[in-house]
Amino acid sequence: MMLLELLNEVVDIDTDIFLSLNRMHSPFFDYFMSTYSGKWIWIPMYAAIWYVMLRNFHWKVTLFCMVGLALVITIADQTGATLIRPYVERLRPSNLENPISDMVHIVNGRRGGRYGFPSCHAANTFGLAFFVWFLFRKRWLTVFMMGWALLTCYSRIYLGVHYPGDLIVGTLIGLLAAYIVYRLFLKVSGYKTMKKVPHIYAPILVGGLTIVGILIYSTVMIL
Repeated sequence: MMLLELLNEVVDIDTDIFLSLNRMHSPFFDYFMSTYSGKWIWIPMYAAIWYVMLRNFHWKVTLFCMVGLALVITIADQTGATLIRPYVERLRPSNLENPISDMVHIVNGRRGGRYGFPSCHAANTFGLAFFVWFLFRKRWLTVFMMGWALLTCYSRIYLGVHYPGDLIVGTLIGLLAAYIVYRLFLKVSGYKTMKKVPHIYAPILVGGLTIVGILIYSTVMIL
């Protein structure tokens, strides 16, 4: 009984934090967050990460890296979407069946699917960010990737489709998936962390330009 009461209290706190963050919105950030939260907008940055691999690793190691990244995303995504969501059945805050849905700010009428625990966006983006961290061990690339993933998580709260708790658990799933796959990658590929990695700032440059592009687009749209 005490466990149930504790769980209800945690859920209430999670909801209060969500509503506090979600109610802070503006037309500019409606455009920014909805675009930033998209998947296809980040393809150039993903390509830049691949470019760094190609420029620094033997083609076989690069192949193992790409397979590893695919495994991280698959494990992180399916753990949330297939193994957890159908059993937990936590409604998204934006879902019309949720009692708080009338208080939730959404953008372009998008409410997402029915269930949102855990967040696959958080699992996927942090899975990628952690794998890149384990792989390269470079401070500024790590800072950028973590910041990118963190803002992605915030965008999901802003858009009204995830509670903070959804995102925290999704992040932990992404971390676990990245660590397991990275350890497997080391055994299979024999990869050793490099001290110098030429072109390591390419993902930061491309990702940064993408963010600038989103900022410009959002500004133009509200004029």
